[in-house]
Amino acid sequence: MATETWLAIISIALFGMFAGEMISVYNFMIDIPVDDAFFGAFSADTKLFQFISIGFAPAVILAGIAFIMSKRYGSKRIGGMIVVGGMVLLVGMYVCYSMLIQIDDKYITDFVKYLPILFMVLSIPVMAVGAYLTKQKKKRPKKEYF
Repeated sequence: MATETWLAIISIALFGMFAGEMISVYNFMIDIPVDDAFFGAFSADTKLFQFISIGFAPAVILAGIAFIMSKRYGSKRIGGMIVVGGMVLLVGMYVCYSMLIQIDDKYITDFVKYLPILFMVLSIPVMAVGAYLTKQKKKRPKKEYF
């Protein structure tokens, strides 16, 4: 397989890892023990920012590199993988957003509240770039007769 195919596969894996990390933090905020003093001062903002830099940023960069490497000739396979990565991100952030109502109010900050919405919106351009790549036609080489 070509390099851009591997980059798209790794991008899907990183989108999935980011969604899983976010879901695990939101699930942790639902089940924090009330009597534990250590977790009483828990703030998810720093962890969420760390997960963005570990998961989302590399995933977008790798998807962008795969797109740039294959946009000249178009590829339905790579475009489809980029679309799948965007869908994984969209579904994961929807799950996080649906968990907000179960989290105690003292753990909800603006960052926790609006981050799933932001990444749901950011998943749309990722899917659009992948869809654009699937529709790209292969350019015919210019024939030199003489």
